[in-house]
Amino acid sequence: MKILLISDSFPPDSSGGAGRIVYNLFNGLQQAGHEAFVLTTTQDKNKILNNKNKIYKIFVKNYNVRWKSYKSLYNFKALKQIKKIISEIQPDIIHFHNIHYYLSYACFKLAKKSKAKTFLTTHDVDLVVPSKMKEFINPLLVSPLKRGRDPKPKYNYKISSLQQLKRFKRRFNPFRNIIIKYYLKYIDQIFAVSYALKNALEQNNIKNILVIHNGIDINEWQIENSEIEKFKNKFNLHNKKIVFFGGRFSGLKGGNQIINIIEQVKKQIPSVALMIMGKLGKESNQILQQTKNKNINLILTDWISGNEKKAAFWSCDVFLTPSYYLDPFPTQNLEAMACKRPIVGTCFGGTLELVLDNQTGFIINPYNTKKTAEKIIKLLKNPELAEKFGQAGFDRVRENFNLDQQVKKIVKYYA
Repeated sequence: MKILLISDSFPPDSSGGAGRIVYNLFNGLQQAGHEAFVLTTTQDKNKILNNKNKIYKIFVKNYNVRWKSYKSLYNFKALKQIKKIISEIQPDIIHFHNIHYYLSYACFKLAKKSKAKTFLTTHDVDLVVPSKMKEFINPLLVSPLKRGRDPKPKYNYKISSLQQLKRFKRRFNPFRNIIIKYYLKYIDQIFAVSYALKNALEQNNIKNILVIHNGIDINEWQIENSEIEKFKNKFNLHNKKIVFFGGRFSGLKGGNQIINIIEQVKKQIPSVALMIMGKLGKESNQILQQTKNKNINLILTDWISGNEKKAAFWSCDVFLTPSYYLDPFPTQNLEAMACKRPIVGTCFGGTLELVLDNQTGFIINPYNTKKTAEKIIKLLKNPELAEKFGQAGFDRVRENFNLDQQVKKIVKYYA
């Protein structure tokens, strides 16, 4: 089959989770004998690609995020280029991923006109709200419920237009969701990356959804000990207990509470250090100001990739995912487990569909910083337990969340 994957972002220009999943799927489809192509975007005219290694990279101009609820619906300049590439490739399958910033939802209709079968993997809640979903959380009532594979919702994910108006104010577009649902008629099948995401979308009247969890090639995450030592030397990690956080260091990702958590851990484990991998912006810098008077050992790696990124996971003792929103299925949990690291992860979203509480890590309510700190301390004080959890996580990813399985499940629906 001739398969075209379409996504706003794609490595190496982007290190986001959705882009990395598209990259994995692209490689997996090629290894399975399919003729796979990628169409993605760049905001740098010097990085335009035209079918180099079956990757097309079109220039789409950046814009102010305040216009996202409008530009994400119809981007004329992007659509013109997409139409030309689809005509050139003539794919049997067009599989969309994140297209809701640069490429726009209108490309669903354009793709269907080409007579190809159309699919959408949704990695977030953008089909119903143009940001992260947090409205369902009541900090006074939440508990770390174990949803597992249970398709029945445990939270009320329904979000009203009034709630969105209050949150987004002038950025709110009252016609946005109506137009998105119109374009979804041109998609043959929607895939969600977790049951939590599926539940949230269905409660907001998005139908035709199946769950296919993301997969990973664990072999790609193995690394020589010399590379790990090189990384440890570069960032002075020796003789420290490393708690690792990766991604945008923001309030909804848990940034506001992580400092408090590490401060509590430090009282019992003075050698603890917080390692953060990701770009720092205005919000994260404000959060990090809290560390100045708390004597917290902070290690900032910036965005890293390749062997350095692998070495970062292999160098840590615990990987922390304390999100305060519906975090659909954090890719970095998969990556950490592929590196045999135990996870301390949020009860909100898809983390508890991957992480088994007290088997491959701990599921925590991130609002309970005391309990979260206790779980981290337990793992840092008991390296045998951390190793046991890490090995169990590795086995779980290998057996249930590997790339080959993901590709086979998706291709079954292509046929």
